[in-house]
Amino acid sequence: MSFSDQFTGANKASIEAALTFANSAFASAEKLATLNLNTARNLLEDSVSHTKNLLAAKDVQEFVSLQSAAVQPALEKFVSYGRGVYEIAAAAQEDLSRVVESQVSETSKNVSAVLDKAARSAPAGSDVAVAAVKSALAAANTAYDSINKAARQVAELTEANVSAATQATVKAVGGAATRAKKVA
Repeated sequence: MSFSDQFTGANKASIEAALTFANSAFASAEKLATLNLNTARNLLEDSVSHTKNLLAAKDVQEFVSLQSAAVQPALEKFVSYGRGVYEIAAAAQEDLSRVVESQVSETSKNVSAVLDKAARSAPAGSDVAVAAVKSALAAANTAYDSINKAARQVAELTEANVSAATQATVKAVGGAATRAKKVA
């Protein structure tokens, strides 16, 4: 394979990666827009319904009771919305990570192939330089893999912490709403 063929192949792979990246970004934006529109529609419907219920309250105690009863479902919807945004962002990050991993792997293979070809046609004694470049490439790949694994661990830890914090918040607000009903 000639250098121009390798260059053409690398350009084609870069364009395909850019298209994959763009398609992933557009799909994520579309999902987020849909989530936002659905959330806005539901929020409007809930607000109108809740306002009608409040206006129909017979006394202050019923009014306070209706207000207290609305807190927990509203919080759960807010948490659900946040979870939806997080899931869309996490899926987009995962898609983009796959594209980057693929590109790094492909680039590494191409550089290694070019080095092998250069080593065969290089003057005597240059094998030390080629070995040094290959060693640096291997070290860079190892560093990239380590960073990638650490980033995945951080993402998993973050997801677990967000989930735990969400559950704790819902429970705390639920308990406060229950106490408010008892007081009313």
